[in-house]
Amino acid sequence: MLEKNNDYYQKLRKKIRNWTQSKEGKTNKWSEYILTAPDLFHLLFKLSMDREVPTKEKAKLAAAIAYFICPLDFISEVILGPIGYVDDIALSAYVLNSIINNIDPEIVKRHWAGDQNILILIKKILEVSDEMVGHKWKKILAKFK
Repeated sequence: MLEKNNDYYQKLRKKIRNWTQSKEGKTNKWSEYILTAPDLFHLLFKLSMDREVPTKEKAKLAAAIAYFICPLDFISEVILGPIGYVDDIALSAYVLNSIINNIDPEIVKRHWAGDQNILILIKKILEVSDEMVGHKWKKILAKFK
C-alpha cells in the first residue's frame, strides 16, 4: 500500500506542477492551494498509519483518502483537471482541523512534508472553502467534524 501511495503522490505532484506552469495554472486564483494537494494527500496517508492517531480519527482519514483518489467526486478532476482538487483540498482541511482538535497537533506537524506551516494552511483553506467549493458543500464537510 505504501508503494501505491507513493505512486499516486508522485503522479499528483507532477500533474499539478505541470499545470501550474501552464497559462491556466499561472492565472488561477486557487493555484496556491492546488499546489498543496499532493502534500495534503501525503499527510492524510501518514496520519492514517500513525499509531498515536485514534481509530475514530483514522476513519475520517480513510474517508478523505478515498475521496481524494476517487476520480468522480463533487468537483471532478477528470473533467476539470487540477481545478477539480479544490473539493479534495477543502475536505482534507476539514478532516485535519477536526483531528487537530482531538489529538496533539504535533503529531500532524510531524508528518507534514509541505513548505508552509500546516496549522496556518488549514486555517487559510477553511477561510476560503466557501468560495472554493460553494456554501452548500460546507454542510457535507461538517459531517467530518
